[in-house]
Amino acid sequence: MSSFRKNEEIEVRITDLTEHGEGVGKTDGFPVFIKDAVIGDTVRARLIKDKKTYAYGRLLEVLEASPDRVAAPCPVARSCGGCQIQEMAYPAQLAFKRARVQNHLERLGGFADVMAEPVLGMEEPWHYRAKTQVPVRRGRDGEIRMGFYAGRTHDVIETETCRIGMHEERQILDTVRAHMERAHIAPYDEESGTGLVRHVLIRKGFATGEILTCLVINGAGLPGEEKLARELMRIPGMKTVTVNVNRARTNVILGAETRVLCGEGEITESIGDLSFSISSPSFFQVNPAQTAVLYGKALEFAALTGSETVWDIYCGTGSISLFLARQAARVFGNEISEAAVADARRNAVRNGIANAEFFAGRAEEVLPRLYREAPDIYRADVVVVDPPRKGCERPVLDTILAMRPERVVYVSCNSATFARDARILADGGYALKTVQPVDMFPHCVSTELASVFVREDAAG
Repeated sequence: MSSFRKNEEIEVRITDLTEHGEGVGKTDGFPVFIKDAVIGDTVRARLIKDKKTYAYGRLLEVLEASPDRVAAPCPVARSCGGCQIQEMAYPAQLAFKRARVQNHLERLGGFADVMAEPVLGMEEPWHYRAKTQVPVRRGRDGEIRMGFYAGRTHDVIETETCRIGMHEERQILDTVRAHMERAHIAPYDEESGTGLVRHVLIRKGFATGEILTCLVINGAGLPGEEKLARELMRIPGMKTVTVNVNRARTNVILGAETRVLCGEGEITESIGDLSFSISSPSFFQVNPAQTAVLYGKALEFAALTGSETVWDIYCGTGSISLFLARQAARVFGNEISEAAVADARRNAVRNGIANAEFFAGRAEEVLPRLYREAPDIYRADVVVVDPPRKGCERPVLDTILAMRPERVVYVSCNSATFARDARILADGGYALKTVQPVDMFPHCVSTELASVFVREDAAG
């Protein structure tokens, strides 16, 4: 039980970060979470929220700066919720992320003898995002605001240039804003459900330079939309402009209907020597450079010789599947989204790959059913999983264990749920051999990893 009171000032040394990037310090064994503090700082903070087992504090002063503290290049780094750890030196970010993965392996998975490899970072960890979803709202001063939400709020913070976004982002947003002002188009208001322009979604193919802009609106059409589309198409690299209709009172960004205003409604991105079509709703990794690193590790861990049958579960638009298919006898992919599966099939055709087959539906339903009905056909020598943050559903893991593949390659965006699932695979007869974190999101707390499990009676 805390003995502290709200508004009390404390001094505390920061020893860790939360999953939201808040500094963690302890006073008399009682944890206090302080935004904008960096590991190694000693800070003065005011308690703003006191719970039974922890408290939140507001940073007042850095009394002794961490040797890893740096000046954030973004002027709104503290107020914007996009980058949580921009004030931590990049080498320290990588060390923190490795330690977080290691902690989850040991504490949640019980892997005392497995060491996470050093995180594979970026040489230039700026302007790496190939997808941006920018909310459009009315500011308190009545002006149209286009930027990013402040941490844990829906207040839009605007900046001249986002340091992790694509370079063309501001020119696109300024063009949309100017059109809205000329045509007296109101931004969306979440409380009343009124206003027209909700978001501007921007995607870029870094390998091709092609750009897609999608205007998400709360209505059937946008006044002067064709004129706006022509203006946007004058921006170097702009390949297509679309409108997406979303009238629902929801935090989901895209609605079901998308119309093409200019271009073909999609752009092309390349990863290695494979090319992918990307439309407004397509799932695709937001960091193309590190995607190549992550997929390269997954392919290395699969250790394919050309004769294997491979399952790629939670396959998205088939990006990993197609890399696997070129070195395997055949690949089966599964994804819950019909649209993603349609993209996967188109991408297979686009790249001349005929040995990949894709199934739509919930993995926990599709995989057990197909294996139960035709185990000789839908067996696997290698299984690759890349689940959402919640990890694999238990029926998926149980079916993998029943299949008894020689290898399981697990790609994860959440090392905590990975550690949980890794323990299930280990208890089922699989040895965890390698855990390789990859920094997909510099200056943010999240990290991804690729790992490989080998069936113990097949090891060596």
